[in-house]
Order: sequence, then C-alpha cells, then structure tokens
Amino acid sequence: MLVAERHKKIVELVNEKLSIRVTELSKIFSVTEETIRRDLEKLEKENLLMRSHGGALSIDKDQGETSYLEREITNAAEKKVIAVEAVRSIEVGDQIVLDASTTAWYVAKELEDIPLTVLTNSIKVAIELSKKEQIKVISTGGILLAQSLSYVGPLAERSLGMYHVNKAFISCKGVHLEKGLSDFNESQALLKKQMIDIADETILMVDSSKFGTRAFSQIAPVSKIHSIITDSNIDEQTKKQLEEKNINVTIAN
Repeated sequence: MLVAERHKKIVELVNEKLSIRVTELSKIFSVTEETIRRDLEKLEKENLLMRSHGGALSIDKDQGETSYLEREITNAAEKKVIAVEAVRSIEVGDQIVLDASTTAWYVAKELEDIPLTVLTNSIKVAIELSKKEQIKVISTGGILLAQSLSYVGPLAERSLGMYHVNKAFISCKGVHLEKGLSDFNESQALLKKQMIDIADETILMVDSSKFGTRAFSQIAPVSKIHSIITDSNIDEQTKKQLEEKNINVTIAN
C-alpha cells in the first residue's frame, strides 16, 4: 500500500470510529507503531485528525451517519467474507431481520432464492431481495435517512414490535467488552436494540477494527449477542474474552 493511500485509510478509520489506537493501526496496515506515529503527526499537521495519548481522535465536525457509498467501500473485502459466512447459518423457512448495514446488504446479495421471510429497515436490502421470488420481504417503513438509505423512527420501531424472528443479523460501529455495542446514530441504535429483542438468536457481523471502540449511542450489552462473525485480524485476547462470555466467535475466511 502506498503511503498516501495508507494516510487516506487512516483518516477514514479515525472518522468512522471517532478514536483509534496506534497499536490497532499498526496491525491493520502491517507497519511498525513508529511508522503510524509519524503518519499521525503528519496528518495532524494537515488538520485531518488530532493525536491523543496512544492514538488519534477524529476532528470531523459531522459525526452523523457515514454515507452508504462511503461505507460500501470501507473494509469491503472483510464485509463480503463475513456476509458469506453469515449466509451459511440461514436455513430454508427462517424468519430473519437484517439491519441497514452494508454487511447486511452483502448478506442480501449472497442469499440464494429460497423460501425465507426477511424483515428490514434498509432500502438497499429490500431492493436486492426483490430480485428473489421465494423471499418474502417486509419493510419497516418510517422516516427516511438519506445517508444510510434506511428507515428509522417511531413507525419503524412499532413495525418491528409486531414481529418475532428466528435470527437477527446486525452490525455496529463499536464493540466494547464492558460497555457493549454502540452506533453513531441514536435512531439506528434504538432499532438495532429492538431487532435483538424480537429475535431468538442474534448474530453480530463486524470486522475486527470495531473491537475495543465505542460510538455515541448504546445499543445493548455484549451478553445479548449469541455469536459474532468477524475477520482473521481479531486480536486473540479479544476472541478469548468473548468466548469466556459464552459468545461463539467465527472467523470468516
């Protein structure tokens, strides 16, 4: 990876996660921590982020939802393999809920045309599934968030409350072992909490960069999750701690 490309990705990660550690960046980009510190020093001088003790903080003034187009290209390879793994746990006749994450959209793309019922607040997911005749799609409706092409708000919440599903497939911005799951957008966080509440089983689909971080709005404790699908860059200590909490961790290859 070229230095300029690494710098661009660092800024994207910092703005997405609000804060990130030097050790995490070093692992993500396979360079030394000293190299990352030099990168952060340069990016701070360019007013693209702010350095903190052991890491960096976002100075992006708009901490709302990242646009769908931006999210589509962020960690796309990891999201695709996670989605492929998630689809393996979906069986004929299942009733599932998919959130408005890009990983959920990849799940919709990977799903075969089999008898299923899918509840979602995502326009992109609904459009993708409309191509598959055997899949029954239920949209929550609600207030449209243009950035994420999804529905939120009281109508979406009431709609979710009318259903029960076998499995919920969700993603989020932060996974903290003590503070739980979190997201930037409060309305999305409320819906994801409700998705967890109406499901017998919740599968969290997150790439490894999300672990150890926190976003603005709390979704639920980690204990509410039954299993996690992530990529091979997850820290072994984090994986062990999750498994000690009786959460099954699957590494997508």
